[in-house]
Amino acid sequence: MRRRLATLGAAVLAAAASVLFSVDPAYAATGLHVSGRSIVEAGGQPFVMRGVNHEHTWFTNETDSFADIKAKGANTVRVVLSGGRWTANSAADVANVISLCKQNRLICVLEDHDTTGYGEDAAAYTLDQAVNYWIGLKSVLAGQEDYIAINIGNEPIGNTNPGQWTSATSAAIQKMRSNGFQHLLMVDAPNWGQDWTYTMRDNAQTVLDADTQHNTVLSIHMYAVFNTAASIISYLDTFQAKGWPLVIGEFGWQFAPGEVDDQTLMAEAVKRNLGYLGWSWAGNNDPILDMTVGFDPNQLTTFGERVFNGPNGIKATAKEAAIFGGGPTTPPTSTPPTSAPPTTTPPAPAGCAAAYSVTGQWTGGFQGEVKVTAGTAAVRSWTVTLAFPNGQTVTQAWSATVTSSGSTVTARNATYNGSVAAGASTSFGFLGSWTGTNGVPAVTCSAT
Repeated sequence: MRRRLATLGAAVLAAAASVLFSVDPAYAATGLHVSGRSIVEAGGQPFVMRGVNHEHTWFTNETDSFADIKAKGANTVRVVLSGGRWTANSAADVANVISLCKQNRLICVLEDHDTTGYGEDAAAYTLDQAVNYWIGLKSVLAGQEDYIAINIGNEPIGNTNPGQWTSATSAAIQKMRSNGFQHLLMVDAPNWGQDWTYTMRDNAQTVLDADTQHNTVLSIHMYAVFNTAASIISYLDTFQAKGWPLVIGEFGWQFAPGEVDDQTLMAEAVKRNLGYLGWSWAGNNDPILDMTVGFDPNQLTTFGERVFNGPNGIKATAKEAAIFGGGPTTPPTSTPPTSAPPTTTPPAPAGCAAAYSVTGQWTGGFQGEVKVTAGTAAVRSWTVTLAFPNGQTVTQAWSATVTSSGSTVTARNATYNGSVAAGASTSFGFLGSWTGTNGVPAVTCSAT
C-alpha cells in the first residue's frame, strides 16, 4: 500500500511539474484565440465582438458596406459566403473581403451559409462539405489569424435530428485542424441556430474538447425562441456557469410581442462581456430585419437605430481591436463652444415634425417608418397622425401605440421614447397592407 501511494505521489508530482514548466500552446501566438470564456488577441488583449452581419454572397457589389458599417461604430462584421449552394465566392473574392475588413479596421468573421438547415432543407450542405470549401480557400486564409475568425457553417442543422450536431461539429473542427488551420473557429447551434432542443447547451463540452487547439467559440442565434428576458438570461447563465466561450452570432429584434427581446439580449451581453452580431445590414427578403434602407447608412431603420444607437448598442459599447489601435470605434469629436443666445429671446414653443418613409414593400404589404424630430424645444410626448389616401391599414407597430379610425392612423409615443431633446429625433415603425396603390399619407405631428 505504501509503495503504491509513493508511486502515485511521484506521478502527481511529475504531472504537476509538466504543468508548471510547460510552454503556452502555439495557437496563442497566432492571432485571435479563446482564453477561458473570452476571445483575446495575440497580445492577450480581450476582444468583444460588436457588429452586424453583411449578406455579401448575394450582394457582392455592395463593397461600400464595410466602410459604412465601420463608420456606424462596429468593430466586427460577419460576412456571408457560399461555396456553391448559391454563386460561389472565389478565393480572389474572399481575399478582397479580408482586405476590405482590414482597410476598415474590422475583425472579419467569415461564414459559409451553405449548411443552413441541413437535415430539414434538402438544398443544405453538410458541415464536411463546408470544411472542404474552407480548405479550398486556405491559400488566402492562412496568415490572417490576427484578423479573421472562421464560422465553419451557418445554422448547420435544422430541426430534423438535431442530435447529429455534436458528432458532425466535432468532426468538422478536427478536419479543420488536421488540415492546418490555426484560426479561431466559430460553430453555430442546431435548430436553425436557436438550440431550442438544447443540444448545444448540453453537449458543448464534447465539441470544445474536439479542438486540439482549444480555440473554438460557440455561437447562438437568438430570434423568437428567445422572446422573453427569462429565456435569454437562463440560456446565457448556463454557458457562463460552465465557463464556455460564447457569442451571439445573429439576432433580430422585438418588432412584435412574440419576437426576440433584443433590449435584454444586448444588456445581458454587455454585462457579461459577450460579443453580439445583429442580422443584418440590409438585403433581407423580409425587410423587417434590415438595419438600413437599401444599404444606405444615412437611413437607419428602427432596428438599426436600436442596434447602433441604443443604450447597450454598438456605438456605446464597441472597442476597436488592439491590432488596429484599440479605443472606441467612433471617437468623440470636439465641438467648439457657441455663444449663448441673447437673453431677450423668448423660449421656443414645443413642437415636432414627422417624416414618413416606406422601408420595404412587397405584394399586398409594406413596412413603414416615421421619424419624429423635436423642434427648437424639448418635448415630453408626441402624437403623429397618418391620413392614408388609398385605404392602407396598419397591422402591427413598434415603438408607438397605434390606433386606427377608417383611413386615419394615430400613433402615440411609447413610454421610453416620448421625451425628445430639442432638435433630436426618435422613430417608430409598422407593418401595413395595401391594395392597388400604396400612396403617401398626409402626416402631422403634435407634441407637449
